[in-house]
Amino acid sequence: MQTISRQRIHDLLAREKSDFGQSHPRSRQLARESTPHFIAGVQMPWLVEWESPFTIFVEHAKGAQITDVDGNEYIDLCLGDTGAMFGHSPDVLVAAIRDAVDKGLTYMLPTEDGIAIAREFKRRTGLPRWSFALTATDANRFAARIARAITGRAKILVFDGCYHGTHDETLARLDDGVVNPRQGSVGPPVDLDVTTRVVEFNDIEALKVELAKGDVACVLTEPALTNAGMVLPDEGFHEQLRAVTREHGVLLIIDETHTISSGPGGYTQAYKLEPDMFVLGKPIGGGIPAAVYGCSEDIARRFDDLLDPEHPVVVGIGGTLSGNALSLRAVRTMLENVITEKNFVHMFAVAERLEIGIRKIIEDHDLPWHVSRMGARVEYGHTVKPRRTAREVEATTDSELEQLLHLYCVNRGVMITPFHNMMLTSPATTMADVDRHNQIFAECIAELTSPAGASA
Repeated sequence: MQTISRQRIHDLLAREKSDFGQSHPRSRQLARESTPHFIAGVQMPWLVEWESPFTIFVEHAKGAQITDVDGNEYIDLCLGDTGAMFGHSPDVLVAAIRDAVDKGLTYMLPTEDGIAIAREFKRRTGLPRWSFALTATDANRFAARIARAITGRAKILVFDGCYHGTHDETLARLDDGVVNPRQGSVGPPVDLDVTTRVVEFNDIEALKVELAKGDVACVLTEPALTNAGMVLPDEGFHEQLRAVTREHGVLLIIDETHTISSGPGGYTQAYKLEPDMFVLGKPIGGGIPAAVYGCSEDIARRFDDLLDPEHPVVVGIGGTLSGNALSLRAVRTMLENVITEKNFVHMFAVAERLEIGIRKIIEDHDLPWHVSRMGARVEYGHTVKPRRTAREVEATTDSELEQLLHLYCVNRGVMITPFHNMMLTSPATTMADVDRHNQIFAECIAELTSPAGASA
């Protein structure tokens, strides 16, 4: 197995940072001008984590292409970290939104689009009752509130390294058996040990111990971890997860906001999962803020029974803009025309080509790396075997190497997700697009493993 010289990484990273600065003068200027106007100096706080010396400012995007304010064009394999997973501004969505704008954007009253959406999600997931939010964060919060209400239990359980948006109770990690705020969590409202239990992903025995304590209302999980780096479930994990939650009367909430890459009904439909509740956020609106959460008939009836029939006030769930007309028109349009079986066949084929190409390059250079794929989502990591827990990912992440790989691609016209070398394919992504990525990836690896930069 080859190892890569740290000095080689440093030298190449310095070169790529310099090249980035030279090719993005307008973005650099806008970054400098905007810094005094924004909290943390950026328009969205998480932009401080972007791997480039300063953020790229976008001029426009369409399909699987982005053009920045300097005129640089990119094959976009980041796709808004799933927010634009089905391509930028599909024509059918643009037309639907223009029509919807003329008819009014929000009324705090329902439209027929909501009925069509609920029926379609029932078909895809098997869950019959649905409601709407603007983000997966809110949908997860609302689902957890319903779980606490109908179980009478105070805590939720999440897996270490999970990501469910900025839902306060999920921004937790496990440190030597103690539940602490996740690193970087700003101003947590309460001691997380009061609200949350945490176990490692794929650790069913630890899950059994925590659920046996009898105070957990729900397990909230992605089918596979995505934000910490892709961590796939062990064989039989989901069957055991479902069995143990049922044994202890704990609701199972599946958050498919990232794992919708697995197919039109997410990992739930693809692998026949049986959640009590289902959450899906950002990609379903095609860029228009929208999210859904659904539940079984049993859960809905138990929740209905809590409401006073004469004064059915529900506080803490929903919002004035939840289920607004514009969002629902966007979701219905995406479900009927874009998030389709036909498009996923294409996305899977392109993602498979991306995966195979990356794997061959890794093997050709005898690197101790691996590549994983979940439908239309591909990611490579710097260990021989895929990691089984978020803590394993944390222990083996090479942030400097990841930054280099990201910048190397960006400087040559390919954008990948900056945080953990993740790529997505969309209906607009072509075989030529992923071949271009793989060519650039091969060039980068060749430079890293040249005689001056590698040792046996």
